[in-house]
Amino acid sequence: MSKPIMPNKIGVIVDSFRVGVREGLIKARDVGADGVQIYAVHGEMDPANLSASARKELKDYIESLGLEISALVGDLGGHGFQDPAENAAKIEKSKRIMELGLELGTNIITTHIGIVPQDHNGRVYETMHNACVELSTFANSMNAFFAIETGPEPSAHLKAFLDGLGSNGVSVNFDPANMVMVTGDDPVQGVYNLKDYIVHTHAKDGIKLADYIDPRDVYGDFGYEAPPLDHDLIADMAESGEKFREVPLGEGGVNWSAYLQALKDIGYTGYLTIEREVKANPEADIKLAVDFLKTFRA
Repeated sequence: MSKPIMPNKIGVIVDSFRVGVREGLIKARDVGADGVQIYAVHGEMDPANLSASARKELKDYIESLGLEISALVGDLGGHGFQDPAENAAKIEKSKRIMELGLELGTNIITTHIGIVPQDHNGRVYETMHNACVELSTFANSMNAFFAIETGPEPSAHLKAFLDGLGSNGVSVNFDPANMVMVTGDDPVQGVYNLKDYIVHTHAKDGIKLADYIDPRDVYGDFGYEAPPLDHDLIADMAESGEKFREVPLGEGGVNWSAYLQALKDIGYTGYLTIEREVKANPEADIKLAVDFLKTFRA
């Protein structure tokens, strides 16, 4: 098929450069990105560590570089929202991250919520449902979106979960590579399945090496003997290549022409935000990814 001409802006996850926020922002500008996504969970970007004046100064600084924020990452790790003993604190912090996002100029916060169980009547499903209903209601009250990243479960199953929340305050951050690498789901069909919920995307590519990968071994699962979500662990898995491998854009299992055409078909005009989770030479890979996505602009 011919290449679709895409109107989307190109973003970069600042943390993918692995050099800190300020230097990462400069690198994002230098590789030709339009915007950035930033982790806002701990350290200098934790909402508790940013005063009102610091928030204004950061927003002004980002704008001075000719950038905008496509989204914040509000991923609190662990088992997402599967553990009722942790949810009250996680929900409150998620709300503070949503508020920070609005002050910095974005109404999108991306996250992992844990693997949505198949059993709709089980305790873990109910726990996740209740947490997401509260977060969706809060997000809607401020015209924001708490966007779940695709990958841990097939898109049709995620859609069924979202349909049950009663509003779209909890929505989707679409990552095609996660689907390719872990569940083997088709990203193109996934776009059509989740068309009512996609508010942000990650531009990433990968290949699946094992015939079967249990998502719990990658993302963790409450009550299951597997590690909780750990991005450094996932980066190591993506680099080791034993079960899956993250590769530069255009070199993996994502059919970019078909995938981007699907996004265009559903009317998605938001960001294509580059995520590079491997640790070796990320800046060069990110520059290649920006240049690759720009080939769809003309």
